[in-house]
Amino acid sequence: QLVESGGGLVQAGGSLRLSCVASGRTFSNYAMGWFRLAPGKEREFVGAIDSNGDDTLYAESVKGRFTISRDNAKNTVYLQMNRLKPEDTAVYFCAASEYTVIVPGVEYDYWGQGTQVTVSS
Repeated sequence: QLVESGGGLVQAGGSLRLSCVASGRTFSNYAMGWFRLAPGKEREFVGAIDSNGDDTLYAESVKGRFTISRDNAKNTVYLQMNRLKPEDTAVYFCAASEYTVIVPGVEYDYWGQGTQVTVSS
């Protein structure tokens, strides 16, 4: 089970940190990803982190503004979002991949319910 939290309403230029807590499986065996879904758009990959936290990958649209990290002792992955823009408004989902490394384009196996992020201009 994956449960996201930390979403909310923020002004453009502000920051939010999303958390995703995993339960029921050995968290440290999974690469984790963050995705987002905005109204009228397709689901978008935001970024990913490998199972050890040594490697990350980001979408160009968020590179330099967003940072993914994880704490395997707490079964938690984070998405730190800085310099937020109105176009970042979306429901953000975390997901787990049964690969330990980041595999671009792979379909993730487990998904959370999402948390809403709204950025006002």
